[in-house]
Amino acid sequence: MNALFATWRQDLPASIVVALVALPLCLGVALASGAPLFSGVIAGMVGGIVVGSLSKSPLSVSGPAAGLTVIVFSAIQSVPSYEAFLLAVMLAGVMQMAFSLTKSGVLAEFVPTSVITGMLSAIGLTLILKQIPHALGYDGDPEGDWNFFQTDGLNTFSAIWYTLTDSFLWGAALIALASLAFLFWWEKARPTEGPLKFLPAPLVVVVFSVLANLLFAVVAPALEVQRSHLVQVPIAGSFGEFVGLFTFPDFSSITLPTVWTIAVTLAIVASLESLLSVKAIDELDPKRRVTDKNRELMAQGGGNIVSGLIGGLPVTSVIVRSSANVGANAGSKMSTIFHGFWLLLSVALIPTVLNLIPLSALAAILIQTGYKLAKPALFLARWKMGYAQFVPFVVTIVAILFTDLLIGIVIGLGVGFVFVIARNFRPSVSYVEDGNAVMVRARRNLYFIHKVELQSALNRVPDNATVVVDVTATEFVDPDNIDIINAFIKNAEYRNIRVSVRGDLAGRTAAQIKAPTKEIVFA
Repeated sequence: MNALFATWRQDLPASIVVALVALPLCLGVALASGAPLFSGVIAGMVGGIVVGSLSKSPLSVSGPAAGLTVIVFSAIQSVPSYEAFLLAVMLAGVMQMAFSLTKSGVLAEFVPTSVITGMLSAIGLTLILKQIPHALGYDGDPEGDWNFFQTDGLNTFSAIWYTLTDSFLWGAALIALASLAFLFWWEKARPTEGPLKFLPAPLVVVVFSVLANLLFAVVAPALEVQRSHLVQVPIAGSFGEFVGLFTFPDFSSITLPTVWTIAVTLAIVASLESLLSVKAIDELDPKRRVTDKNRELMAQGGGNIVSGLIGGLPVTSVIVRSSANVGANAGSKMSTIFHGFWLLLSVALIPTVLNLIPLSALAAILIQTGYKLAKPALFLARWKMGYAQFVPFVVTIVAILFTDLLIGIVIGLGVGFVFVIARNFRPSVSYVEDGNAVMVRARRNLYFIHKVELQSALNRVPDNATVVVDVTATEFVDPDNIDIINAFIKNAEYRNIRVSVRGDLAGRTAAQIKAPTKEIVFA
């Protein structure tokens, strides 16, 4: 009981932080996707309560994903109604469950670590750059938009300049600067003992921002942050109106080919994004716990079925909310589940209060989250690992910054795999000659790509030599390479070459091979 209470005491404050981070992002993703605003909140609630309950990930948080906004926007435009799109979301969830049963979660293990860390740093930098306009008073680009080219005609960098020159609001900027100063100060000054240890700094920032803006309205009206720069949660006048905010899928659209095409697209992209996000969060987990990827696909599938059933956007595991969860010192998935309930209760009971929160305060919280993901120390650490790690890391960052999340990840993966393949082309066979004694040694497993290297080494062996072919370092030798070794042994007797083989290959030891005339045969 004491252990459970300790976990809840740690997870409850963390869940409040995640909910504060999630709310503007849920609304922003819905706006950028061309969907009803409340659909983003529904997806956030489902991602917390449903996916959080089904998943075994201790720290991952799911909800509407910025990486899917372009796909979702296009999908909604291509079907007869939003209800038909909801059916596609449900079908995508069913497909994700099928992916889980076929053990497709293993795909996450093939992603290079340099790409994962590059993705985290790129998200951090993008968060900072995208939130600066919101912090200074320009909200023309929706929260949750990750595209370099924005819907307002600007891009990630020009939006900052436009804000400074044409849309700067002193009230919003003062709130953001004070909030940032407190957040970074509290990070160092937070007590290690007592009740204040669990005080969520973002909650303090939100309360301060609301009170500060109310004070501006009284003593300095010119500084007051107007409604267009505040959170805008849909307000229901009654329980019936609140229930009416939920939408149900149009099952009669199941015969439409477009619905199935959208479902397949969402299932594949959402699954890949979730797997990458979960793997990245496992890297951030202080306890280095490893999430069951196939169970995660099952949880995401269940979440999308429920989200589509009640009117929500597609859900995936998302980095920003998950990293905020890690940064808030969450200990278990209860934080994820609680944050879903906070979203539900807040939009149901206190939407008017939520609509008093300046977006600049939430921008400050997200900027601090971004900084934690893109600390300079991360760049230095990758640099010290060598160019094979640093180049894919930097390419992933640049690609995400100048395109969007999904395209950037694909580019980063492409470059990462090039370096992985290049590493496999490093010399795998060494050749050492000392008088008439020759050693040909396989340093690692020999695949078909090593045929030329092995053949070249054996071709260097002079007549009348004594040769040792050492394969003790291998666990696998491709049959093509076995043929090359056998051909060399056959030819050795005509060149007065004495051959012995070291290693255990397919159950045969070197002592059982009578070179030079005996051929090595592998089962």
